Amino acid sequence: SKGLPPGAICNPGIDAIEAALNPKDTPYLFFCHDTSGNIYLAETVDEHNKNTEEVLYGIEGKDEE
Repeated sequence: SKGLPPGAICNPGIDAIEAALNPKDTPYLFFCHDTSGNIYLAETVDEHNKNTEEVLYGIEGKDEE
């Protein structure tokens, strides 16, 4: 157990369980977030890949220039 936290690793709270059982109707299938906590949502894997590049490398999509 070296390197593992002392408590349970996967112990979702009631809010997470409720959200999984009753998901909101949304077109978004993908998400990522930056170190500031900003969330980037995407409907397609292409949009998600662009968001991920922007978050990880600061690269904005060429379509947006």
